[in-house]
Amino acid sequence: MKTMGLNRLYLVNPKHFPDSEARALAVNAADLLDTAVVTASLDEAIADCHLVIAVSGKERSLSQEVMTVREAASRSSQMATAQQVALVFGNETNGLSTIEASKCHLLATIPANPEYTSLNLAQAVQIMCYELRMAVTDGSLHYEEKPVALATQDELERFYAHFKEVLILIGYLNPRAPKKLFERLRRLYARAHLEKEEVNLLRGILTLTQKPKKHEKY
Repeated sequence: MKTMGLNRLYLVNPKHFPDSEARALAVNAADLLDTAVVTASLDEAIADCHLVIAVSGKERSLSQEVMTVREAASRSSQMATAQQVALVFGNETNGLSTIEASKCHLLATIPANPEYTSLNLAQAVQIMCYELRMAVTDGSLHYEEKPVALATQDELERFYAHFKEVLILIGYLNPRAPKKLFERLRRLYARAHLEKEEVNLLRGILTLTQKPKKHEKY
C-alpha cells in the first residue's frame, strides 16, 4: 500500500493485532500498521463508504457488476475525490465469503490465466494498488533521468575510421574487397545512438587492440 501511495488500512476482526510478525514484514511501512483501524465486522469498516469494491478472483452468481481491476481503479479515482471508496479483500485462506461480497457494490477481478487464477493476498493487493496509482497519476517516474550527451557525427566518423583501421589490422576486413560488411557495421552502431562516453570507451578498446598492454607475470 505504501509503495503505491495508499495509507488508510482497515483490518476486520484480525486474528492477532498488534502483531510482531506483521511489523517485521512491514519494515519501513510499519506506520501503516500504527494508524490501522481495527473493526469487529465488515459492516463497521464500510459504514461511511459510498463505493465498496470487492476484489476477488472467484466466480460468483451475484447481481453486482463485475469488472477488471483496471476498470475498478478508474471508477474509484473518479469518485474518491469527493466520496469514500473502500477496497475489500478476503483473507489469505478463503478469500471473501458470498455474504461479504454481497455487501459490496461491485466486484473487481484480476484477468489472470483462466486455467490458473490463483494469487495470494499480497499479490492481489499490490496489483490493485498499482492500478489505482496509474489511475490517479500520469504514470511518470518519481525521478528524472539525467540527459546524456550523444556522440556528434564528427566523433562517429572518427570512430568508424578507427574501427575500420583495426578491422583491417586484425584481418577481419579485406580493404580490397570490403563488400558491404563495413556498411552493415556502421548501421549496427547507428541504431545504438551511441553516447559520447560510449564512443570514447570503444575507441579505448580499439587503441589497446592496436597496442596491447604487456601483462605482468604472476
